Amino acid sequence: MEQPEQEPHAVEGRSAQKRRAILGAAREVFLKNGYTGASMDDIAALAVVSKVTVYKHFADKQRLFIAVVTSAIEEAEESNQSLTDRLATSVDVEKDLRNFARQHIVLVTQPHLVQMRRMIIAEANRFPELARTWHHTGPERGHTKLAAQIEQLARRGLLQVTDPLLAAQHLNYLILSVPVNEAMFTGRDKPYNLRQLQHYADEAVRVFMAAYRR
Repeated sequence: MEQPEQEPHAVEGRSAQKRRAILGAAREVFLKNGYTGASMDDIAALAVVSKVTVYKHFADKQRLFIAVVTSAIEEAEESNQSLTDRLATSVDVEKDLRNFARQHIVLVTQPHLVQMRRMIIAEANRFPELARTWHHTGPERGHTKLAAQIEQLARRGLLQVTDPLLAAQHLNYLILSVPVNEAMFTGRDKPYNLRQLQHYADEAVRVFMAAYRR
């Protein structure tokens, strides 16, 4: 008997589900075995799809890894987006910067993101494109978005800023430098104490406001 023709959106839905399963499995395998030790066979098995399906969605291991990195960064960005967007219209800049900083530091120090950052640095010489992708889609894009909000605050007379991008970079690294550097050099993979992270965030904003308050 002839099978009824399937609706296009149903096919697309299954394809999207397989893609998500592959990305989730790939993240787990990459973090467990490293880039070099990760096998497309292992990823396919964990995602419960064929290796042909993996290659249909991602042409090779490097592109799959780039997709894993990009999706992890996009997840973090989505969580931060509403707080970042609200900064431009803030009426209490220091309070709203603290809220942003507290959420930002918790997101960036998630164990899987720390592990991924460490792995990319380890592979940067052999696979420079991976490192460039991480930097472009992570810190560079985040700085650009934050700079746009800081520029609006300066135009409203709430901050004194001559270089919004540099100010955004200052704020980001004031927030993240201590815990991220510790995690990178000590091999720490467990989550930080929330109170400790909030202290780093609050102090970062205090120093930033001391430099840029109008």
